[in-house]
Formats: sequence, C-alpha cells, structure tokens
Amino acid sequence: MAEHIVSSYDTDLQDLRRRISEMGGIAEKMLVDSIAALVRRDMPLAQAVIAADTRLDVLQREVEESAILTIARRQPLAIDLRETIAAIRVSGDVERIGDLAKNIAKRALAIGGQFQPQKIVVGVQHMSDLVLGQLKDVLDAYAQKDTARALDVWQRDNAIDALYTSLFRELLTYMMEDPRNISFCTHLLFCAKNIERIGDHTTNIAETVHYLVTGETLAIERPKGDRSIDATVAGE
Repeated sequence: MAEHIVSSYDTDLQDLRRRISEMGGIAEKMLVDSIAALVRRDMPLAQAVIAADTRLDVLQREVEESAILTIARRQPLAIDLRETIAAIRVSGDVERIGDLAKNIAKRALAIGGQFQPQKIVVGVQHMSDLVLGQLKDVLDAYAQKDTARALDVWQRDNAIDALYTSLFRELLTYMMEDPRNISFCTHLLFCAKNIERIGDHTTNIAETVHYLVTGETLAIERPKGDRSIDATVAGE
C-alpha cells in the first residue's frame, strides 16, 4: 500500500497492526498452553494462562481507543477507514479467543486429579490442533490481506463443528455408562465447546479480512456442522 501524505497516519496504522500481532501471539500461546495444562494436568501452566489474559485485555482496549482516535483525527475514507474498523473487529475477536482459552485453563484446574478417559482427552487435543491451525492461518491472512487464505479458514470451520458434534456424543455415552464420569465429562464438554467457539471467532476474522480487502461482506451463508442439539434430542 502506498504511503499516506501524512506520515503520522501510516504510523497510526502500523501501531494498530503491531498491537494486533502481539495479541495474536498471546492468544495462540494461551490456546496451546491451556490444552497442554488440560492434557498433562499441569496446574501451574493453567494458572499462567489465566494470568496472560490481563495483557490481552489491555491490548484490546488500546487498539480500540487508538482506532477511535485515528478515525476522529484523520477522518479516513475507503480502505483506510475499513482498515481501522477491521482492527477494532479483529482485536475484539482475538480478545474473546483469549477469554475462551482462559476458560479451558479454569476447567483444567477444576478437573485436577479426576479420572480422565485418555481417548476423549486426545480427541479434544486433536480438535484444538485444528482450531490452532485456523487461528494461525487467519491471523496471517489478516496481516497479508490475503482473502483466499481467509476464505479457506472460513470454509474449514465446518470440520471443527462436525468434530465437536462427535465429541459431544461420545462424552454423553461415557456419562450414561458410568455416573462417576459425569463430573469430568461435563468439564471436558465445556472445554470442547470453548474450542468450537474459538473456531467461530476465526471465521469472524476471516469475514473481516474479506471486508477489509473488498469492502463487501461475504454473500454466502456461513457453513455450520454443529449437530450437538440434534444429538441431544435424539438421545432424549
């Protein structure tokens, strides 16, 4: 993109990008560490994830305040206005991703030493790996203004929803087979739902990238493969 006549405006935009890049790095690490804490029963690591959310909240507020000041001072138009608005949107989604990773860490603390069916834990870890891939790719798409890559992330979310539905059904089965599994499986179900919601936020960011580059919203319906409600009704 060509430099603006007012060089300080370029500085404003670069500062927004820098903060969002830092937010993305923190959110990625929080997700990785929260799942590691869950799988390894690592309580100190879970506490570290919870503590990391404070920095993410601060950065999100800074992005929002800086973007609003930029709009007020520069009165940007077209792509410049979209970039400023996109920064607000993306920072909000990344902050929510951090909140969801923090929730997983809290569940890891709550589970503690409870019995964990390893097969289910591995399933949750696999789901988180797929979502982490989506998060990395969509943040790169935002940084590079790559609409093709963003659309790829948007389309892949259907697989996350389908995997969540499968895990949901499997967890219900464990709970019905043995009441002693109910507490652990309930916590794990919330963890899986948090991961699925992180996937939804990556698709939000993908849609923002498309808007940023084209100035238009995606005209097709978002793919959804979450059938957990159907599974519950069938079970009843």
